[in-house]
Amino acid sequence: MARSSPSPSTTPSVPLCGRCDAVCCRLTVVVQPEDNIPAHLTTHTDAGLEVMARDEDGWCVAVDAAHMHCSIYDSRPDVCRRFVMGAPYCKSIRSDYTDRTARGIPLELF
Repeated sequence: MARSSPSPSTTPSVPLCGRCDAVCCRLTVVVQPEDNIPAHLTTHTDAGLEVMARDEDGWCVAVDAAHMHCSIYDSRPDVCRRFVMGAPYCKSIRSDYTDRTARGIPLELF
């Protein structure tokens, strides 16, 4: 399902998930055994790592596209819990994404 994205000129300096391309929701999320994520939401990489599965557009399958939020927020993986909106890593990922998009370089999914 396609999701709308703001243009780089309308992207706020302080990220807000509701106005974001949700780049974090397209990052590779390695699932740890203690995360207890249901198997139907995960897949395995060629290297054998258990990761959150993605839909055909590259979004984490746990994202509720109708409401643009995590459908397993209360039980999301630990790495997602540590990703802080507006923190340096979030801003760096968004900046890189905005730069690549402006130059016509597609987001790479691993």
